Amino acid sequence: MNFLEERILREGRVLPGNVLKVDSFLNHQLDVALLDEMGVAIHRRFADAGVTKVLTIEASGIAIACSVARCFGVPVVFAKKSKSSNVGDDVYSAEVASYTHGNVSQVIVSRRFLVPGDRVLIVDDFLANGCALSGLIAITEAAGAQVAGIGVAIEKGFQEGGRLIRQRGYDVASLAIVDAMDARSGTITFRQQD
Repeated sequence: MNFLEERILREGRVLPGNVLKVDSFLNHQLDVALLDEMGVAIHRRFADAGVTKVLTIEASGIAIACSVARCFGVPVVFAKKSKSSNVGDDVYSAEVASYTHGNVSQVIVSRRFLVPGDRVLIVDDFLANGCALSGLIAITEAAGAQVAGIGVAIEKGFQEGGRLIRQRGYDVASLAIVDAMDARSGTITFRQQD
């Protein structure tokens, strides 16, 4: 069992609807030391991938992406879920359905920050159905950049997203893969990884 799986078992809560609450350390209150450890683990996995940018989606992916980017010494770019007046019209965009929020957002990235030749490591906190990652992949490819890999904190292995993204040929590394959860008993079962 790795460091993130141990933390999920200790503090995570399983709610009805296949929701895993990790808000005490990952996506409401942040444990910065844990984020740094996650950044090192993802960096180790993609150290030879020639990463020039780390791309994520607001908001919960930003903290992990910053830790990863620090290890690579590259910038973080994050897709915004709403357009503000200071962004402009020169953007890449994709529609992204949120499993957690049950809505669809148009996410955008300024064309200034992703360019042809970039090797992009996509990072996110959760992988469930793969919608956020698919949107970020589409934006990366629209920019003429390459997806160097995908790093995820927690993958819900019992949902189809991870399988579908891997079938498309992308290299996905998840720090913890949950194979089963039970809201009544609160049990969480992790997939064995190397």
